[in-house]
Amino acid sequence: MRLSDRELLKRELWEKAGITLPRFDRAAMIQATEAEPRWVHFGAGNIFRAFPAALAQTLLEQGLEKTGIIVAEGYDGEIIDKSFTPFDNLTLSVTLKSNGTIDKQIIASVSHSYRMDKSLDELKKIFAAPSLQMASFTITEKGYELTNRDGILFPAIAEDIQAGPAKPQSYLGRIAALCYERYVRGAFPLAMVSMDNCSHNGDKLFAAVEAFAKGWVDKNKADPGFLDYVRNRQRLSFPWSMIDKITPRPDEGVRTMLATAGLEDLEGAITTKNTYVAPFVNAEETQYLVIEDFFPNSRPQLEKAGVLFTNRETVDKVEKMKVCTCLNPLHTALAVFGCLLGYTRISDEMKNPDLVKLVEGIGYQEGLPVVVDPGIIQPREFIDVVIKTRLPNPFMPDTPQRIATDTSQKVPIRFGETIKAYLAGSAGDETAGAGIKRLTFIPLVLAAWLRYLLGVDDKGETFEVSPDPLYSSLASVLGGVRLGQKGPFHTALEPILSNSKIFALNLYEAGLGERIESYFEEMLAGPGAVEATLHKYIGKAAST
Repeated sequence: MRLSDRELLKRELWEKAGITLPRFDRAAMIQATEAEPRWVHFGAGNIFRAFPAALAQTLLEQGLEKTGIIVAEGYDGEIIDKSFTPFDNLTLSVTLKSNGTIDKQIIASVSHSYRMDKSLDELKKIFAAPSLQMASFTITEKGYELTNRDGILFPAIAEDIQAGPAKPQSYLGRIAALCYERYVRGAFPLAMVSMDNCSHNGDKLFAAVEAFAKGWVDKNKADPGFLDYVRNRQRLSFPWSMIDKITPRPDEGVRTMLATAGLEDLEGAITTKNTYVAPFVNAEETQYLVIEDFFPNSRPQLEKAGVLFTNRETVDKVEKMKVCTCLNPLHTALAVFGCLLGYTRISDEMKNPDLVKLVEGIGYQEGLPVVVDPGIIQPREFIDVVIKTRLPNPFMPDTPQRIATDTSQKVPIRFGETIKAYLAGSAGDETAGAGIKRLTFIPLVLAAWLRYLLGVDDKGETFEVSPDPLYSSLASVLGGVRLGQKGPFHTALEPILSNSKIFALNLYEAGLGERIESYFEEMLAGPGAVEATLHKYIGKAAST
C-alpha cells in the first residue's frame, strides 16, 4: 500500500490494516473547493495535518461541508514538496492513546497545497473569492515578528514595505499582499484566525498586517482605503484562539509499525530548514481548540467537530490557564530537567517520583492558587488530564529536547506571569507578594534552566543545547562557569536574572534572584548534583 488517491481504491487492504478511510467523495470535494473556497490555512506542519485538517475532514464526513481546506506554506516550501505533493495531499494520521490503542486514519480533506514562493498568484485568486470565510495560521509565534530584539525591521520586511504589495518576498509581506488582493477585488469580509500557541495571537497577526497596510499607504503603494479595511473588524477580523495538541516530529517506531502493516514509501526526511517531515503524523488523542466567535463572512460549523467558540475574554482566560499554569510550565520543567538527567522521552520522566512531584507542585500547589477559571474548561480537571494521562503516555514519542527549544522565549509567559500574579496578591494572601516566599518549584526550574545552558548534563558529559535565539548571548555570560566550581555566582547570574525581557520582571526585585542563585550553586557542585538538589527540595516541600 502506498499513500495516493489511486491506492485508496484498494479499500480491503487498508481496512485489513486497521486504517480508516475517508467516507466522502474526494473528487467532488476538490471540485467544490476550486469553485467556492471557504477555508485556507497557512503553515503546513504536523499540527495542521493532525488537527485543523482532521477537523475539516470531520465536517466533510458529517455532510456539514462540501469544500475542503487549502494549505499554503510560506517558511519551508520543502514541506509541500516532500510530504504533500508526492502523496496527493493525503496524510496518514496516527493517534497514540494512553491506553495503548492506536487509531490510524487517512486525512483527505486537503484539496490543494501551495508553496507561497511559487504560487502567490494562485493564492490571490483564492483570496479574491467572495466565498472565502476563514484564513487560519499555525506559523509559530516567531512567524509574526517584524523586528529584531532592538526593534529594527528585518531586512526582508523593510524591503517589502518599501516596495509595496506587488511582489513581496517575506512571509508576512505575502500575507498582507493577499489581504490587499481581497480588498481591491471587493473588500470582501474575512476572518484571519491565528491558531498559534502564543498569547493574544490574533493581535500579533493584526499588528503584522496593519504594519504593512500602514507602510504601503504612507508610501502611496496601496489605496488609502486598505488601511481602513484592515482596521475594520466587520470586514477583516483577527479572532483570538487557544490551541492544544501535542504533535511531535514523525517517530521511527511509528514508521516501523506502519511498514509492518503493509505501507510503503513512508521514509521521512529533514528539510534544509531542519523540518522533520513524513507522509504520516503521530499525535496524542487529547486536543483543545477555543476560538473567539467573530467571523464577518460566516464560518464552517466547527463546533460540530469539537471546537469551542466563545468570547474574547474567555479565550484569554483559557489561554492563560494553559500557558501560564496547567500545561506549558510543566512541559518546560520536564524539558530542562529531562535534558540534564539524560532522558529522551517525556513519558519516561513521569516514572521518576521526584519529577512527578515537581510538575504536581508547579501545577497544583503554585499554579492553581493564581489561575483564572475560564468556566468552559476547569483548570484542576485540565491539570489532572495532563499529569495522569498526557505526560505519562508511553506511546507518545515526545522528547525533552524538542520541548526545550526556544526556552528563553517561553519563560516570561510560562513562569513570569505566575510570579507577577503572586506579587499582585492574586494567591489570596493578606499582603501582595507574601506568597512569593512559598515558591519552591518555579525557582527550582529556573535554576535548572540556567544549569542546562552550560550544555553539561548531570553526569558531567556535554550535550547539544536545543536551538534558542538567545543561547549564544546567555552562554557567553555563563562562559566562565564550570561544573564543580564553588560559588557564589552572583556576578555571572545577575545580568540574566535581572533581565526583565527574559523573565517579564527583575527576579531580584521579585524576591527570587538570590534563591535561584542558591539552587544553581547546589546543582553545580559536581556530577549527580542536579538529581540531589531536585530530591532535596521536593522532600522539603513535601514536609512543609
